Amino acid sequence: MTDAMFRSVLKSQYHAALAMLREAVERCPADEWSNADHKNAFWQVAYHTLFFTHLYLQRDEAAFQRWAQHRGHDDGIEGDPYTQPEVLEYWSFCDRIVDDAVDAIDLDSAESGFSWYRMSKLEHQLVNIRHIQHHGAQLADRLRSAADIGIRWVGGQSAITAE
Repeated sequence: MTDAMFRSVLKSQYHAALAMLREAVERCPADEWSNADHKNAFWQVAYHTLFFTHLYLQRDEAAFQRWAQHRGHDDGIEGDPYTQPEVLEYWSFCDRIVDDAVDAIDLDSAESGFSWYRMSKLEHQLVNIRHIQHHGAQLADRLRSAADIGIRWVGGQSAITAE
């Protein structure tokens, strides 16, 4: 597989995982958005997922600049809840940066660029996609349990419909 083909696959899987996360955020009923029945509210899991997607698409920790609407420290899940429109705005930001970020990443680097991850940059990108999928599935399960709302499967970028 060529480098260009592999990067195309990474981009496709980032966009697919993010598309499923977006649908969960869009379809979350208002009463579930800040529901305190879980350790972290729906909005917290969604924002956390996007924060780390954004962070780990960077070359390294030093290159990261928080999203302009970010509040607080760390991953932003403390304090006042982000609204659905705010989280969807961050989602759009993250989805827009995927292609350029993947093109800029040194996939041959033996280092992730983050001191707390001792793995190659390539493996770190796979971990990042798995992180999106993990929390997207967590939120999809909450929607199914709380409101019988299902989230469609997106297999790859070609399966994503235009907005």
